[in-house]
Amino acid sequence: MNRRPLVVAAATVGVLATAAFALPNLPPNPVTDAIDHKVFKEKGKRFATAGDAPTRAAAPFALPSWIPRDATDVRIRVRTGGDDRLIRFDLGKTPLDGPQCAAGTPRRQGAPDLHARWWPRRSLRAEVHAECRDFHQYQVAVRGKRVYAWTDGTPSPPARG
Repeated sequence: MNRRPLVVAAATVGVLATAAFALPNLPPNPVTDAIDHKVFKEKGKRFATAGDAPTRAAAPFALPSWIPRDATDVRIRVRTGGDDRLIRFDLGKTPLDGPQCAAGTPRRQGAPDLHARWWPRRSLRAEVHAECRDFHQYQVAVRGKRVYAWTDGTPSPPARG
């Protein structure tokens, strides 16, 4: 009996399984970025300040308008074929309160199925204190000066006038 095809198949499965566990834990580099984009359909970007991010609303890494321009260490992860987003940033002197962020009990929305090393492992659902709106509705949790926001692509309702 020829066992060579079985050995090749087992080795291939082993390599793919190892890659699936190791890739999310590797630091960003051209190889992991390409795999994230092609396999997981995700892309990420990091900006020193919110002012460094693109301002065109249609740009893939454009930030919502409710994020203060003096926010620092801004990280964003997007689904390349959809509207899911994870955003993390540190507040500067400008607080996170304004007409676009309503305190209270936000409507529940699904958490995007995105993977980022900088996103907390434990759920932020219990810490959500605001719902911020731009083109999409964002669930927002604040831990000290660090802000976590996410959307599953739920559109914001039209403004009432």
